[in-house]
Amino acid sequence: MLAIIATVFAALAALLHGYIFVMESVQWTQPKVYRRFGLADAETAEITKGMAYNQGFYNLFLAIGAALGLVLFWIGDNATAADVAGRTLVLFSLGSMGAASLVLLSTGIRNLRPALTQGTLPIIGFVLFLFA
Repeated sequence: MLAIIATVFAALAALLHGYIFVMESVQWTQPKVYRRFGLADAETAEITKGMAYNQGFYNLFLAIGAALGLVLFWIGDNATAADVAGRTLVLFSLGSMGAASLVLLSTGIRNLRPALTQGTLPIIGFVLFLFA
């Protein structure tokens, strides 16, 4: 049962980071998106477009890592190579997502909300996966 709950949190974290990829790498110059990230105008969004594009792909790669890890975890029997690789990939991906949220928070208390949004699901998933 714990493995199922851990999987739900890990999958939700992967989906969230996939969505962040879309916002940063595909929709960055749309007003509703750049305002969500605290940018004031289209000119600033255009100037930061390359940085956001790159950052979005970091989120996508972490989401793919978590998703692939979940697949390997569920197809492998206990203590098989697939199980161990899956657990490792999930823990690495979720740990990286959680660490990135702490880095974001370290830039100032004004980033508490986005850090919590970005980090809560992966941190819960990480802890649950440690015991799954």
